[in-house]
Amino acid sequence: MAKQRYFIELAYDGANYHGWQIQPNAVTVQEVLNKALATVLRQPVETVGCGRTDTGVHAREFFAHFDFVTIDGRPWSINETGNILRSLNSVLPKDIGIKNIFPVGADAHARFDATLRSYEYHIHFNKDPFKAGYSWELRYQPGVELMNQAAAIIMQYTDFSCFSKSNTQVKTNNCKIFKAEWIQGENSLTFQISADRFLRNMVRAIVGTLLMVGRKEITPDEVRTIIESKNRSNAGTSVPACGLYLTEVKY
Repeated sequence: MAKQRYFIELAYDGANYHGWQIQPNAVTVQEVLNKALATVLRQPVETVGCGRTDTGVHAREFFAHFDFVTIDGRPWSINETGNILRSLNSVLPKDIGIKNIFPVGADAHARFDATLRSYEYHIHFNKDPFKAGYSWELRYQPGVELMNQAAAIIMQYTDFSCFSKSNTQVKTNNCKIFKAEWIQGENSLTFQISADRFLRNMVRAIVGTLLMVGRKEITPDEVRTIIESKNRSNAGTSVPACGLYLTEVKY
C-alpha cells in the first residue's frame, strides 16, 4: 500500500455554505466534499484547500489536495479518474461541481504552491431577481474613473493591514497585487483583482473603500493615508459576500 496525492478542481455556489473551511456547528464546502470523497473512495479523506472563502462567497475555480491510500501503489488511470469524478458529482449537491482530479507529487500543496489568485466582485444597478444572491444591487452609480485611480494607488503598496480582518493568524499582511481594475458593463460593474495571496476579508474591504471614492466621500489620494495607517477602522465597510467570486488559481 502507498499514499498518492491528488489535486481536485471544483466550483461552488457559496450561498448555502459558511465558507470553505470546516468549522463547528456550520455547514461548509470542505465538510461536504470530504464526506463525498469518503463515500466514493471508501476511506476517510481530508482535503486541504487553496485558500478559504468566507460565508456566501462563490468560487468558479478552486483547488484542493488530498491523499489516497492505494493498494497497488499506482495512480488511478484516466478511466478510473473519470469514473470517480462522475461518482463524486452524483453524490454531491447541485451547488458543488467537480471539474477534474489528477495525481501530483507527494509534496504538492494546494495552498502553498499557488502563485496567483484572482477574484471578481459583481455589482448591478437595476433590480434583477436573477442576480439576487450573485451580485450586489447598488442604488447609485459610482465614479468609475475615480475608483480606478484609487485602485492604481492600491497596487503601489504591499502591506494591507488596513484591509484585513482583525486577529487573523498570519505571519505577514504583505501581498503583491498584480491587477486591480473596475470594468463598466451594461447596468453593471465588475471589480477584478489578482495577487499572490489575499488576507481575510481583504477584497470586500477594498471594494468598500473604493466605493467611498466613487461616492466622493474620500479622494483617491486619501486611500494612501488609509493604507499607510495600517488600521482597519480607517478603511471602508466590507461589501456583502454575494457579489464575490474566486475566479482563478495559478500554480
